[in-house]
Amino acid sequence: QVQLVESGGGLVQAGGSLTLSCAASGSGVSVSPMGWYRQAPGKQREMVATITSGGSTNYADSVKGRFTISRDNAKNTVHLQMNSLKPEDIAVYYCNINRWGANYWGQGTQVTLSS
Repeated sequence: QVQLVESGGGLVQAGGSLTLSCAASGSGVSVSPMGWYRQAPGKQREMVATITSGGSTNYADSVKGRFTISRDNAKNTVHLQMNSLKPEDIAVYYCNINRWGANYWGQGTQVTLSS
C-alpha cells in the first residue's frame, strides 16, 4: 500500500512564498512519477506540476515561472516551491503518485492567501 503525507500548507500573503512537501511510503515509490494537483472551491481538480523519477518536470501554464517541483528519491519526498502567490492559487493541494498504473492521493493541504 502507498501512503502520501503532505505538509506545508497555510496562510500566506499575496505575492509571498510557500513550500509544500509530501512524504511517500510503499514499495516502488522512488521510481514512480509524482505530482501536485489542486482543487479550488467549485472547480475541478487540476494538475499543477509533475515530476518523473528521473527529474523531468511538467507545469501548468498558470504556474510556470512561479512554482518549482522537486523530489528526493532517497527520502521519497516531493516538494512544491510556490512563489509570487496569487489569489487564483488558493486551493486545496494534493500530492499524487502513479505507482504501477494506479493513482494514489494525499489527504490535501489548504493554501490560503491573506488580504
